[in-house]
Amino acid sequence: MPYYIQRLYNTCRVSFSPNGPVSEEALERVRAKLEKMKPSDVGLEQEAQMVRNWSGPVHERNGSRQSLPPIKYLHLHECDSFSIGIFCMPPSSILPLHNHPGMTVLSRLIYGSLHVKSYDWLDSTEPEDAVQARPAKLVKDTEMTAPSETTVLYPTSGGNIHCFMARTPCAIFDILSPPYSSENGRHCTYFRRSPRRDLPGEIELNGVSFSEVTWLEEFQPPDNFVIRRGLYKGPVIRT
Repeated sequence: MPYYIQRLYNTCRVSFSPNGPVSEEALERVRAKLEKMKPSDVGLEQEAQMVRNWSGPVHERNGSRQSLPPIKYLHLHECDSFSIGIFCMPPSSILPLHNHPGMTVLSRLIYGSLHVKSYDWLDSTEPEDAVQARPAKLVKDTEMTAPSETTVLYPTSGGNIHCFMARTPCAIFDILSPPYSSENGRHCTYFRRSPRRDLPGEIELNGVSFSEVTWLEEFQPPDNFVIRRGLYKGPVIRT
């Protein structure tokens, strides 16, 4: 029988197109497969074992905190229809608020704990001025510990704009359909809460009132924010 990651890939291959999932049923088949993914299926059993024995944050030395290792991205596969990868995050590292334009995303925490915060735009119309703050609604603000349920983000719902803060060493398994593509207008853009004080906390759109509005604006992450390509040590996917 093929390795589990191969079976997941085979399911993805028939479930996704360059326009995203071919149907809700197809998406559900991928979600059900991802739900059973274990660290050992992708060569991360040793890292997961370290988390089980993890006793807390790095001790401060000489009054200053040691610099954290960078977030690593393990690339498993990418084609026009979907991409598969794993973000391995050291404790206290942050993946800033970012979007997935026109994309459906399946994410699953396969080891460790993190805090996730996610938003959706209240108005899906792109502003003419890219630096203009846009109104969003909070979808999720919660702690997650593996093994957790697979989450699904849709192009305009489910928390398409999200950020993560690692509480312990952790790994997030991601499937994106279709994948990021600059030539197709699917850029990864980073956001932050707007520091402006003059933006309303309540707005009306198309006759519907929204309260507790969060205004987000584009920003460039700091220079010390680095994602490095890591070495995938799991079974090779045969395409």
